[in-house]
Amino acid sequence: MVAWEPGTILINLKTLLFTAFLSCTLLALKAQNLKKMETNQQDSSAITQVLENYYFKGIYEGNINTLKPIYHPGTLLFGDVKGQPYAKTLDEYLDGVAHRQSPKDSGKPFKGTIISINVVNSIALAMVHVKMYDFNYDEFLSFHKIDNRWLIVNKMISDVAE
Repeated sequence: MVAWEPGTILINLKTLLFTAFLSCTLLALKAQNLKKMETNQQDSSAITQVLENYYFKGIYEGNINTLKPIYHPGTLLFGDVKGQPYAKTLDEYLDGVAHRQSPKDSGKPFKGTIISINVVNSIALAMVHVKMYDFNYDEFLSFHKIDNRWLIVNKMISDVAE
């Protein structure tokens, strides 16, 4: 038979409670991180769908009815093309797309590639590469999740050497 002193029992009980508290806290943190990773994966997948099914397709076909729904109405576009500053409102950009020959109709190469997607809560940044006509564009597309939809809120482009 082991003799326990009152102080020893209290210390062991405190140690047991502290260990249980730490275990529960670590499990809760692990569950939160897992949920966050799942949410980020779902959001990245949703943005990938927007890029592949609307953005690249709309640019390739020159279809503003495909492009317009994925942009926030206040979207601004900035960058440089052949070293010249590029700044347009969404309406100016869509008007240009509507009045140019589409890459599809031009017969020239077109390829849209997703380089990366980074999601933080309700905002995201996608880096894409678009080869069209005789241009190679590196683009940064800022997204915001509004009413459970990922919308482009800013577009920055630069044409780069191949």
